[in-house]
Amino acid sequence: MVTDKRSRRWWLIAVLPAIVAVFFANPAAAEPDEDAGTPEGLKAALEAANRGYVDARNTLEASKARQAEIVKKIDETQQRVDALTETTRGLLVAAYRHNGLTTAAALLSSGSAGQFIDRATAASEFALHNNKQIKAYNEINRDLADQKKKLDAEIAVQEQQLAIMEQKKKDAEKAVGGAGQASYGSGPAVAPGPGGKSGACNIKDPTGTGGCITNVLLYAYQQTKAAGFDHYVSCYRSAEDGGEHPRGRACDWAANKNGFAGAAGGADYDYGQRLANFYIKNSKSLNVLYVIWYKRIWQTATGSWKNYSGACGSPSCDHTNHVHLSVN
Repeated sequence: MVTDKRSRRWWLIAVLPAIVAVFFANPAAAEPDEDAGTPEGLKAALEAANRGYVDARNTLEASKARQAEIVKKIDETQQRVDALTETTRGLLVAAYRHNGLTTAAALLSSGSAGQFIDRATAASEFALHNNKQIKAYNEINRDLADQKKKLDAEIAVQEQQLAIMEQKKKDAEKAVGGAGQASYGSGPAVAPGPGGKSGACNIKDPTGTGGCITNVLLYAYQQTKAAGFDHYVSCYRSAEDGGEHPRGRACDWAANKNGFAGAAGGADYDYGQRLANFYIKNSKSLNVLYVIWYKRIWQTATGSWKNYSGACGSPSCDHTNHVHLSVN
């Protein structure tokens, strides 16, 4: 009996450090419960407002690119029209002066059959050349008119998208209680990644969750790592109801190097600040929807920091121990 007690005691002494290591030395094992105090509908409102804003912004930028191409084509076409105007005007005058009666008289005055054939051939070639020139001139003018219609259509698209963006900005401000403090971020700049919306959640999550992420989130993850942010990170999370994690469009970056600990302070807080500012600076290149950090949320739709109404008193849902990134 004594031997059994001693054996259990020595076994406990042997495994206790491992148990402590699992529960205390590896805080990454516990994923942050971000939704514990989030008001119902807040995440849906944030997603709808910011995603609508980003979609409208991307459509606007694509329209501006098309507009630039159309303006260039209009300029080139106008130059061609100007170059052909004088020539074509001369052809029309010549066609009026040298009407069918003049041509017939020239043919009838031919001194021989050979001369008749030569004059007839010349008259036919002249008429054919003139017709081609006039037709080309008319086609270029039609192209110019069509290009101007397309330009007007693109301008209408841009006006519509600007109106949508303005409304989505108001929606985003309303979701968290009004306008906040504008911030443009800081840190290294990155090249633009995949444009538009994310593809399917079909890429293996590199953070080891066993889940999936989208192409847009993968690019953001890679650029974050390349910028030197190497603390613990977790992306996919299936247990969450709603939100971006189960869709492979969100990552939580721990402020502490090893995982999700208590509220960040000192170097950990500085790390979170720099990471949040990195995402803000590169929000367009990384297709950022919003960033949550230390009881505040930065939204692409507003471009400003605002107190986060989803805070509930714990480091996880207050986001004081990690930076949350959501992408389009």
